[in-house]
Amino acid sequence: MNAVIKASGLQKSYAGHRVVDGLDLAIQSGECFGLLGPNGAGKTTTLRMLLGLIEPDAGSATLLGLPVPQAAREARIRVGVVPQMDNLDPDFSVAENLLVYGRYFGLKDAEIEARIPALLEFASLTHKRDAKVPTLSGGMKRRLTLARALVNDPDVIFLDEPTTGLDPQARHLIWQRLRELTRQGKTLLLTTHFMDEAERLCHHLAVLDKGCLIAQGSPRELIEMHIEPQVVEVFGEPAAAWAAQAAIAFSQRFEVSGESVFCYVRDAQPLLEHLQMQKELRFVHRPANLEDVFLKLTGREMRE
Repeated sequence: MNAVIKASGLQKSYAGHRVVDGLDLAIQSGECFGLLGPNGAGKTTTLRMLLGLIEPDAGSATLLGLPVPQAAREARIRVGVVPQMDNLDPDFSVAENLLVYGRYFGLKDAEIEARIPALLEFASLTHKRDAKVPTLSGGMKRRLTLARALVNDPDVIFLDEPTTGLDPQARHLIWQRLRELTRQGKTLLLTTHFMDEAERLCHHLAVLDKGCLIAQGSPRELIEMHIEPQVVEVFGEPAAAWAAQAAIAFSQRFEVSGESVFCYVRDAQPLLEHLQMQKELRFVHRPANLEDVFLKLTGREMRE
């Protein structure tokens, strides 16, 4: 298959600091591809280079077969963008935001008007067609931003943290709509800090840290490759002291974070039987997930 988005050796520095360092990517048509990483990992800079908004210091990129930034204008005619922060026009109604944005792509008003009902239905905003943007909830604004990104019927959609700040109901609705887009054959490039979001939506993932690609694969592949299959989370004030002894006794990988201990195991039964007798401790047993992988690869320390 031919990749619709390709990057080879991309590099970008600001003030002598390497933000993206030799990045290689290949994103296939019809897949949802996730870019994961802590704050400052280079995700947004990567998106901007792949869109042709900024020029790399080294390396090359193509978008829909066209070199960027050299032919970025031509490529972006077939691209939709959901930015990290909503930038809707507060002076316009919901429908007017779609109409004005469609004009940027050279679409005739009649063509845009014909598309608006389906876009509003897709975003569950039909009843808000004539509402002004300031009257919308955060979830409605985010859905409108997604609908606006589809006004030109794009082949590729860039989504930079599309559900940040939304309540669970709004997040699940956005997830449903993004799945619909992939079923329609659209290609999605998604950045997110929500590991459950990436695990639910993405066919393939790339994990960035300090500008470097440190892991790549499907969510299931990354979990199987980098983490033990079962996790026991232990809570309570004595947890750290307990872990110092238990890690030796059970020969397992334990990670201490405050008053929590994360025990990564292949066979949880012996540890669970032991914990049943530790009345001062609470615990949860669960399968490993993408967040466990992310924290193992990038660390638990805060990133500013």
